Amino acid sequence: MQYYSTNKKALPATLEEAVVKGLASDKGLFMPWTIKPLSQDFYDNIDRMSFQEIAYHVADAFFGEDVPADTLKQIVYDTLNFDVPLVKVKENIYSLELFHGPTLAFKDVGGRFMARLLGYFIRKEGKKQVNVLVATSGDTGSAVANGFLGVEGIHVYVLYPKGKVSEIQEKQFTTLGQNITALEVDGTFDDCQSLVKAAFMDKELNTHMQLTSANSINVARFLPQAFYYFYAYSQLKRMGKADNVVVCVPSGNFGNITAGLFGKKMGLPIRRFIAANNKNDIFYQYLQTGKYNPRPSIATIANAMDVGDPSNFARVLDLYGESHEEICKQISGTTYTDEQIRETVKCTYDETGYLLDPHGACGYRALVEELKDDETGIFLETAHPAKFLDTVERIIGDKVEIPAKLQEFMKGEKKSLPISKDFVSFKEYLMKE
Repeated sequence: MQYYSTNKKALPATLEEAVVKGLASDKGLFMPWTIKPLSQDFYDNIDRMSFQEIAYHVADAFFGEDVPADTLKQIVYDTLNFDVPLVKVKENIYSLELFHGPTLAFKDVGGRFMARLLGYFIRKEGKKQVNVLVATSGDTGSAVANGFLGVEGIHVYVLYPKGKVSEIQEKQFTTLGQNITALEVDGTFDDCQSLVKAAFMDKELNTHMQLTSANSINVARFLPQAFYYFYAYSQLKRMGKADNVVVCVPSGNFGNITAGLFGKKMGLPIRRFIAANNKNDIFYQYLQTGKYNPRPSIATIANAMDVGDPSNFARVLDLYGESHEEICKQISGTTYTDEQIRETVKCTYDETGYLLDPHGACGYRALVEELKDDETGIFLETAHPAKFLDTVERIIGDKVEIPAKLQEFMKGEKKSLPISKDFVSFKEYLMKE
């Protein structure tokens, strides 16, 4: 399958080119030329399939033309060696717990899948080394770093904003060593993302080294996130609750909700989506006004959503022909302050015993406020609450049990390189590598 750029000024690319390049030459994001609908037989039998079986069908629609069936199946099954269960929190509201992977965050799916797919292309073409640049506001860095850890022929540079990720998140990608380098940027997530994009556009740098991205701008990172929307639907179908499904996605860079929208285009019966924002409500304002006005991000307690210029907005626009009216038909929006997030975490814990993280709290609250009587709601609980330990413990006034996986990361020694947000300095560093 060929991939085109959202800016429509670059030549079409193969899957391999799209994955290895990350960003199109005209600075646009790659989109698959076609989005294949899945068969009615697939949907009729989806409730009898495992997570891996479902994911393979979806992956085949995206990547089957370009990757041998046995290889693709192995990539899918290696990626998804953990479950993402639906947990009832309130009548007709379910949490899709995406934090049961190695780094306890939803990005484990995309990070692990991309590592394996990129590894396949490197071996196939006999490339010497590919350098992965990834900007993170929290969980992307840990998921990508751990997904690529020890993969031959790949070096990962994680750029993260100084003082704006939780200690546990930071430890998950600054303690690994080997082929992982952590770069602590004196700026915001948007500054980190700008450095990555500027690096891709610099001809001298790209001549010096083979660069790609593992952010959700890369098709191999965001498309696999469609897998768990299909699996969530299958679990609801087993319960007899698959009619009028509403999915609420805590949204920052918009890769996650974009993957869900792709699923709907493939025939997944989701009635509508809700994009839950924190105070970085650029998309919410777009829904209200029809105007997209990016601005510097604001630091909040839901730090992974602190994005002032979400990259994947370009894909959402492209998916619906840049029609504000069509986008509003598919997605509604909400926005919450830190105070409202704290209130939601505290009240939900006291009333139900379910512990939300600050990001999932935005998703849950939106469903409580907006779900209609005939609808069943799913919110994406994107990371384990212990990843935001100090924040969550202060909110609930109680101790949070730290999973063993996180405890192991906390034992490691932080090793990171401080850099400025100036691209010239960043380029000079990479040119020496």
